[in-house]
Amino acid sequence: MSEKPIRVLIVDDHQLMIEGLKSLLEGEEDIAFVAGANSMAETMAFLEKNVIDVVLMDINMPDGSGIEATEKIRALYPSVKIIALTMHDDISVITKMIKAGASGYVLKRTNMNEVTEALRIVHRNGKYLSINTQNIIMENLGSTTEQTDPEEDARPSLSSREIEVLNLVAREYSNEQIAEKLFISERTVEAHRRNIFIKTKTKSIVGLMKYAIRKGLIEPENDDR
Repeated sequence: MSEKPIRVLIVDDHQLMIEGLKSLLEGEEDIAFVAGANSMAETMAFLEKNVIDVVLMDINMPDGSGIEATEKIRALYPSVKIIALTMHDDISVITKMIKAGASGYVLKRTNMNEVTEALRIVHRNGKYLSINTQNIIMENLGSTTEQTDPEEDARPSLSSREIEVLNLVAREYSNEQIAEKLFISERTVEAHRRNIFIKTKTKSIVGLMKYAIRKGLIEPENDDR
């Protein structure tokens, strides 16, 4: 007698991403796409009435975050496994997501075959970190062993994407222009900008630029707008 397929719920604020993952999973006999949700409210409402084995969870949501949603799901439905599937490559986000109860962390830029591998491993009560995620963790573990001064220790860890956004902000790109250049939504740009201000503890563009210049985060301009 064959085992039942792994029932998967995909949570992402981009419907196009859900549809793409759905197409990927449809070719797997042991994995079944059950539904997609675009917000935390939709996710929790669906789980109240349906049985799911694994949730593929994005971090960005219009009404919360994947970290918050993971905490709630693990508290209310402990049998449900969660894998973060996100573009966030910030070590602090990775750490928070794992602490919230995620059993896996996969970056969207990775080979999508890793998604199916992660689903199978996590469903069997294992843990899964994509290769890119492992590299980020190892790099940060290595940096903590080096002697640094207190000021550098306090420096926030901006992700590579956040640094890209920061440089475009410095060049006076609008949110719409940044979204077009980086092939992301304006809502995602706004989330990056918000995170940058929070991490750098700055309150204005002027303050942010002063911080970025002091820390050497601004790259030489090569304007190709």
